[in-house]
Amino acid sequence: MDTGERLQKTLARAGYGSRRACELLIDAGRVTIDGRVAGLGNRVDPEISEIRVDGLLAPTAPNLVYFLLNKPAGVVTTADDPQGRATVLTLVNTSVRIFPVGRLDMNTEGLLLLTNDGRLAHLITHPSSHVSKEYLVRVVGDPSPGSIRKLREGVELDDGVTSPAQVSRVSEGVLRIVIHEGRNRQVRRMCAAIGHEVIRLVRTRIGPISDATLAPGQARQLSLGEVRKLMEAVGVARDDNSTIQS
Repeated sequence: MDTGERLQKTLARAGYGSRRACELLIDAGRVTIDGRVAGLGNRVDPEISEIRVDGLLAPTAPNLVYFLLNKPAGVVTTADDPQGRATVLTLVNTSVRIFPVGRLDMNTEGLLLLTNDGRLAHLITHPSSHVSKEYLVRVVGDPSPGSIRKLREGVELDDGVTSPAQVSRVSEGVLRIVIHEGRNRQVRRMCAAIGHEVIRLVRTRIGPISDATLAPGQARQLSLGEVRKLMEAVGVARDDNSTIQS
């Protein structure tokens, strides 16, 4: 296209290095525009052009924002609450209209993504993306090795058997659980299924994103590098148009 922004400028703004470094990426044939290999003279419209680097969709659209929030207990994961309770949006300082990616129960704490990028949000939450979520869980009692093994292999819930999970014992009554599904109140129900009710539940990682320094109630913008890692985490699913519609 003869109008629009130079491709190397768009890629540089998206965090792929200097304009010269981006020119080298283009020259090496590693960049595509709408499915075609890009050239150094190409211009793009970042609003509508599908730009990929090494097959992965690049975060090049302007005016998109990405926040990471450490949600405290007692805050609801919704844009508006008819009961007047505090919502996660009240904790993020931005004038841009954003929404949470997935949800955490009111009494569940920890990391939550918020954005106005509907396509990325859909891919992160889509079951076929298999984006992992890690939780620290304090339960009543101390699960036995046999109970932990059941969690790893899958437990029967009212909506079916859970997929295998990564589960380890951190200390007495405290487990680290990593799941790839997104069922409602899944971790709480998994623990209840083995006879150990959850006392406290904290999400500590979403795919490649974690931040042990973010205090409860605080939010920050993701770096360009973190956004790219999220895109890489769902990169395979982004190419599978038969299973995901954005």
